[in-house]
Amino acid sequence: MKRAPKAKIPEPASLPELLLPYQVEAIKMSHQTGLFVSEKSRRTGMTYAFAADAVLSVAASKGAQNFYYIAYNFDMTREFIDYCAEFTKAFHGATAQVNSFLFDDGSEAGIKAFRIDYPSGKSLVALSSKPRSLRGKQGVVLIDEAAFHDNLDELLKAALALLMWGGRVIVISTHDGADNAFNTLIEDIRGGKRLGLVQRVTLTSALEQGLYRRICLRSGKVWTPEAQDVWERELRASYADAAEEELDVIPARGSGTYLTRATILAAMSPDLPVIRIRCPDGFERGADWERTDHILEFLEQEILPRIKNMDPRKRTFFGQDFARSGDVSPIMFGQHDASMRLNSCFTIEMRNVPFTEQEFLLGWILERVPLFAHGKMDARGNGGALAEKMQQRFGFDRIEAVQATEKTYLAFMPKLRAAIEDRNIILPLDEDVLEDLRMIKLVRGIPKIPDRSVNSKADGAKGKRHGDTAIAAMHLVAAADEDCGDIEFASLGARSSVYAALYGAGAGERSTRGFGSIPRQFIPEGF
Repeated sequence: MKRAPKAKIPEPASLPELLLPYQVEAIKMSHQTGLFVSEKSRRTGMTYAFAADAVLSVAASKGAQNFYYIAYNFDMTREFIDYCAEFTKAFHGATAQVNSFLFDDGSEAGIKAFRIDYPSGKSLVALSSKPRSLRGKQGVVLIDEAAFHDNLDELLKAALALLMWGGRVIVISTHDGADNAFNTLIEDIRGGKRLGLVQRVTLTSALEQGLYRRICLRSGKVWTPEAQDVWERELRASYADAAEEELDVIPARGSGTYLTRATILAAMSPDLPVIRIRCPDGFERGADWERTDHILEFLEQEILPRIKNMDPRKRTFFGQDFARSGDVSPIMFGQHDASMRLNSCFTIEMRNVPFTEQEFLLGWILERVPLFAHGKMDARGNGGALAEKMQQRFGFDRIEAVQATEKTYLAFMPKLRAAIEDRNIILPLDEDVLEDLRMIKLVRGIPKIPDRSVNSKADGAKGKRHGDTAIAAMHLVAAADEDCGDIEFASLGARSSVYAALYGAGAGERSTRGFGSIPRQFIPEGF
């Protein structure tokens, strides 16, 4: 490569002027982790974006690294090296000298490859097929259209060896079926089985961030919303039935049941209880002390023995899904056992329990469970008010208010499935809990609960279910995955007589974690 005088490589901060936001995001994410995966729509320019990153990585004045691009055919390799030559001239002010050679991968024939050498002493190497070995190599590896490589698992194994020396592995691809190794890799990362980051770029999100504007700019066309609509419509028509996989990032054959019945049953135990409480119709109209007394009796008789059976040396987590009427309002509490499996120690299912009494019930339990560490609560609708009150009382770092979005489902549902499939969580053997988990479906590539309810087998015609305990279990697994420590606490003395009356004699002598006084509405008349 002929170097021009006074050449200057631009800083990464200049990339947003050159690349679209999702392309910049991909590059930034790839620098934050050893393994980065982008599941993308076709024609989004991700290969082009990483050609810019490759040139900056190889030609940097400090910390330069070799960059290995791995495609599955010769044309892709040629296209990538041409992109790199363009960026070299744009960034470095010099014409790149592209050399063809045989890459020694340990085989007799070798692999036909292209290379650009830089003054940094590092090289950018583009390979036309997978290398049998990357041993002895250092730097960054980009595997393009990974779903279409013959043996992605073996290729990844070879590439990940570079991480030992501070390298990076970048995997980008469209999907090629739900059972493909590329989709398995994504599920493993989202489920916590592998370390890494995943980015999802659909055609819709790319268009929102300016993809067609950039196409018009490069092709000399005038952008209009109408022209963009026509372009997208024609593009989708050209893919026909394959549009969901190719453009919307939904793996084919990936719709339907998320967890099989046999898989769920294998992670269930009859020793873990589901405790149900249904308040009678008109219960909310009763006096404050009557409602409090009813809930307190339930807590002392049904819940307190379960709390006493919990391990006082283990941290406690919980997950919750809120409902006031119609569906179940469940809370699932859990602790890790000696094998680090998450046991759902007990699950509470509430029906027709007023807002005030749900707040009282949860607060009463959290005051008593051992080493309460973290909880995640449903923050949709009226559930947001309860979640906020619990956060104010127990700490915003201990309780998270979770909005049910596609991003949330993508982040948490794979963790739940991985925990169930790997037997890292033990759930109660209960028909309704089983059916709730079976309600999780892949809807356009997103694991979620469809918008429909079914009759409860426990409550018969009196109650509907909407996958309620599945959400509570999802939140429990996510809460237990949080990195949080225990609260240091020292008692300041006995509680007041009102507290003792409500919570029992001697309550003030044990650790109640000091989370404030009891709201007036919870105190029976006459105290």
